[in-house]
Amino acid sequence: MNAFKMPALFIGHGSPMNAIQDNTYTRNLAKLGRTIPKPESILVISAHWLTRGTLVTAQEDPQQIYDFYGFPEQLHRVKYPATGSPALAARICALSPDIGGSADWGLDHASWAVLVHMFPNADIPVVELSLDLKMPCRRHYALGRALAPLREEGVLVLGSGNIVHNLHSMDWEHPDAEPVGWAAHFDDEVRLHLLDRDHEGLMDYRHMSGAANAVPTPDHYLPMLYVLGMQGEDESLAFTHEGFQHASISMRCFRIG
Repeated sequence: MNAFKMPALFIGHGSPMNAIQDNTYTRNLAKLGRTIPKPESILVISAHWLTRGTLVTAQEDPQQIYDFYGFPEQLHRVKYPATGSPALAARICALSPDIGGSADWGLDHASWAVLVHMFPNADIPVVELSLDLKMPCRRHYALGRALAPLREEGVLVLGSGNIVHNLHSMDWEHPDAEPVGWAAHFDDEVRLHLLDRDHEGLMDYRHMSGAANAVPTPDHYLPMLYVLGMQGEDESLAFTHEGFQHASISMRCFRIG
């Protein structure tokens, strides 16, 4: 048992291009990595690993997955050679019988495109948790709560997705384009729910104005619910980055603890 409790993070990861860019968002990621205690290992709940049932990567040397197409070759040259942690995977499976181990995945860009800024030395073991989109929001939240003890065992839990994620409305040519109205409104409504600790309202997000456009599919929204499930009664929430990229991608990030 560690003497301190690790924070839990939600990171809006956005475009894979952020892995090779120097902007306010990536500088804030680097600052966050320097600010929090160095974890013994990292669990990433990835918006990009969708499975039947919930799985965790259990191999010692996970492959780095370039899960995108049509991007510059420079992005494919980014290396993040973090090891895995079979021991952490086993611990996660022990905390919830609904989670199984897998050797069929690795680290997709929801992990490495963020961690390359936070922990550039790639010297911390990383495992990924998948998302089962058939599960209701309440079940994802409950899994996060079940995994909360990891925070007292030196594990940094990082949900990687985006609160607003609409690829069809993106302004691809202008990363700094002003957000469209419905996107900004939904992001701000989520912000208020987060500050009010209204987890019920955030699980019932489809009733919020603009949700159909902001969350056309739940994959990028769900990682946030895992992090909220880990919030203790006395724990505050702080935003570590706010803003949009490409008009319809919220880059909002926050930490708990």
